[in-house]
Amino acid sequence: MGNFLTKTKLIFTDGTLRARILFVLGALVFFRLLAAIPIPSVDKLRLEAFFGDNQFLGLLNVFSGGGLSSLSIVMLGVGPYITASIIMQLLTMMVPKLKALYHEEGEAGRKRFAQYSRLITIPLAIIQGISFLIILERQEIVPHLGLLAFGINVLIITAGSVLLMWIGELMTEFGIGNGVSLIIFAGIVSQLPTMLGQLQYTFDPAQIPLYLAFLVASLLIIAGVVVVTEAERPIPITYAKRVRGSKMYGGVSTYLPLRINQAGVIPIIFALSILLFPQLIFQFLTTVQNPLVASIAKHGLDFLANGWAHSILYFILVFLFTYFYTAVQFDPDALATNLQKGGAFIPGVRPGAPTSTYIAKILTRITLVGATFLGFIAVLPFAMQQLTSNQSLAIGGTALLIAVSVVLDLIKKIQAQISMREY
Repeated sequence: MGNFLTKTKLIFTDGTLRARILFVLGALVFFRLLAAIPIPSVDKLRLEAFFGDNQFLGLLNVFSGGGLSSLSIVMLGVGPYITASIIMQLLTMMVPKLKALYHEEGEAGRKRFAQYSRLITIPLAIIQGISFLIILERQEIVPHLGLLAFGINVLIITAGSVLLMWIGELMTEFGIGNGVSLIIFAGIVSQLPTMLGQLQYTFDPAQIPLYLAFLVASLLIIAGVVVVTEAERPIPITYAKRVRGSKMYGGVSTYLPLRINQAGVIPIIFALSILLFPQLIFQFLTTVQNPLVASIAKHGLDFLANGWAHSILYFILVFLFTYFYTAVQFDPDALATNLQKGGAFIPGVRPGAPTSTYIAKILTRITLVGATFLGFIAVLPFAMQQLTSNQSLAIGGTALLIAVSVVLDLIKKIQAQISMREY
């Protein structure tokens, strides 16, 4: 308790740390102000009815930080930037030059890599902005726009998405934590008062068992995410003895901690982005004049709207993206090379390629546990939705999963900053 109070005091007394936290809070307040500015001529009653019956838009609203439900100027949120990041990460697996740029060229290479992601964000935001406006026009949520007004609205929506991307990167650089994740988290938290108000208004004593089941599931999700995020598999490491002058160095034994879930919340965000993108395309194509195209799009939308099909696809994508992101972020070959250069080795394993193979084998096994558990936790609310016919459980479960992971990551970043100042 005393250690906790000491660290809490340090947060508010250290000028640099306090400035970082205040910067994040100020950026989030500015983001919420932007999310409250709607695009012109929105029919709020039609908008509420449209959102009330559409689970797809409810999930997409999570990524927009709540900006989509009010059709704000940042209605696309960080969705285009996340999609651009996914495209770039996928390209690193197929283009050797991009992989070398990301892994081998240091900070300068990562900056160029991030710049490519930003450039891809712009056309993606334009495409999504045009699609949304056409859908909203045909649903009569916004009036029919002329060519000039339509172009201006697309420009405003695209600029809002790019501005939000810039704010997120500033939060990462000058604040604490991942700025994009914090923006999504802020949007989730901002919807809590509305959700509590609706629950109070629609409270039904007959639904108390359902509410209790949802509460238990929420607690299980929180506990599961915390346990899996904190779990580690230690690999013993020994430093060889070396004599320099009259002194002997090395001979120390330590361990290399491999996390069960190296990817954190990123697989959930990636999986939702991939699931939402075809739904957006199908939603757009259902309104075209061609009967064949509209029919195919409707069948595709119906398939993705099916709870069990959606859950299975969601589980598979979370599972695959956990492995994918771990492979992108963690390079066993580079780690084995660094250990060999530092005079370190794993007892019973030869340095070099055998060490890399050994680490990769362990990483594959523990990631199997982490990916399976993360996928199960992700689809658990959808299974509850199918059993209870309450679609808000699925949206709430996904939001809860993201929120818990972001909070854990933020706490670790703050503790790291405190540790740096203590030393």
